[in-house]
Amino acid sequence: MPGHHHHHRSTPLLSSATSASSSSQSFLSKLLLLLTLLPLSLAALAFVLQWRGGGVSDPTIATSGAYSRWAPRGSHHEVFPGMETFSTLSPKSHSSSDCINLVRSSSPSLPYHGDWKFGFEANLRPKICITTSTSAGLEQILPWMFYHKVIGVTTFFLFVEGQAASPNVSKVLESIPGVKVIYRTRELEEQQAKSRIWNETWLSSFFYKPCNYELFVKQSLNMEMAIVMARDAGMEWILHLDTDELIHPAGAREYSLRQLLLDVPSNVDMVIFPNYESSVERDDIKDPFTEVSMFKKNYDHLPKETYFGMYKESTRGNPNYFLTYGNGKAVARIQDHLRPNGAHRWHNYMKTPNEIKLDEAAVLHYTYAKFSDLTSRRDRCGCKPTKEDVKRCFMLEFDRAAFIIASTATEEEMLNWYREHVVWGDKDLRLKLLRKGILTRIYAPTAIIQGLRESGVFSSVIANAPSTISKEKFLASIDSSNSSRVVPLASHASRKIDRNREHQPSVRKVLEIEASAAHEEAAVPPLSPPAWTMTALEQ
Repeated sequence: MPGHHHHHRSTPLLSSATSASSSSQSFLSKLLLLLTLLPLSLAALAFVLQWRGGGVSDPTIATSGAYSRWAPRGSHHEVFPGMETFSTLSPKSHSSSDCINLVRSSSPSLPYHGDWKFGFEANLRPKICITTSTSAGLEQILPWMFYHKVIGVTTFFLFVEGQAASPNVSKVLESIPGVKVIYRTRELEEQQAKSRIWNETWLSSFFYKPCNYELFVKQSLNMEMAIVMARDAGMEWILHLDTDELIHPAGAREYSLRQLLLDVPSNVDMVIFPNYESSVERDDIKDPFTEVSMFKKNYDHLPKETYFGMYKESTRGNPNYFLTYGNGKAVARIQDHLRPNGAHRWHNYMKTPNEIKLDEAAVLHYTYAKFSDLTSRRDRCGCKPTKEDVKRCFMLEFDRAAFIIASTATEEEMLNWYREHVVWGDKDLRLKLLRKGILTRIYAPTAIIQGLRESGVFSSVIANAPSTISKEKFLASIDSSNSSRVVPLASHASRKIDRNREHQPSVRKVLEIEASAAHEEAAVPPLSPPAWTMTALEQ
């Protein structure tokens, strides 16, 4: 009997064990089935997506058929990559042919390109604008503009003259939503001659001088107007940038200027981007944005010991560490009483701006990247090629030396000088400075701009610009395109900003009164980086 009772007690236990084993086997079977079906499902999905994307026409072929994939001709909303404004964006579906990969790499994500129509939401913050003063052509302006669209800039205020103001160029720029084109007309100059900063002392030391000084004043006056336009457009940040400069938003979670500024504390008024300078390795560069990947880092991004320890090898006999300026560019939060403080900084009439300097992000300055830059600078300036006269025209030593060479040397002598002072032809020196961190490689701009070009963005914008412009805009463009031509030396003293000479005595009188009554800090000009001295090493 005891054994019989024991048998009945063990039966439920055995049944329970059998049930658990069966349940475990069933779970494993389902798990194996799931693991088998999941990759098959993903593979099928990938096949379907790839099949839907098939048949995309070659974006590099400049035919009307190739352009039609961006928008059907004759449609009410004939839009092209990067050409919507926030006010016109609405949720919509895009065909897979609209979505073309920028570049297949493991580089940081580019959240705002999405597809080349830049169809991101209108409520993304912050809203960023760029203002520039340019006489460049489309081959430089379009890559510069759409690169900055990719990293989150929505609005551009272009103050144009010379080639940029010609009808063939300006009609394309006018056709791009988010772009405001301002021509340097007589009316604009008369308006700026009455502006607030024209009658203040902080900019007065740059008045009535030719070439770079004149450009510096124009840039400052244009920046003052751009602030008003930016506020009217609802912008939150404003940046002054030349068309040979690209923002490199390193240090953000994404390769995005928008993300970078989103992370800036609300009490910060101005963000300074130290500049890096292009370091070309050949003398036959045609397209710096896609052919240059090596840059010299700014003093602010280097250990002091490295900077001064490698100073002589880094300068290679040139006047300074950088060929041109070394004090970076700044982006300002748009707020009451904001004003420019020269082309490199912003200021506020009512307070000292709270500024920060970024540790990784930079402005990439493509200066003297092409051999033709030597002669183009010479042709824009009517100064005499003497050591004394070039001081009236150029603020930086290298610009002065380059102008004299371009004005006096033969083509062969110029090329030899360019190779010696600009081109980094010594491979061993390049590798040494790369290892030390003086030089660095940056490929993101090349990848982005090549992707834009190969996707047909630039050709689409050009091909679909209006064939004509209004009479008013045509006359403005003609006047403006003529305004940047070299003027005889005798006329420089009168300043092209104010052609009406009767204003000048009163302006000078105001300046003299203010100079004696106020102690305003002078505008921040382009400045060279710190020079190598024993004092610098000891500090």
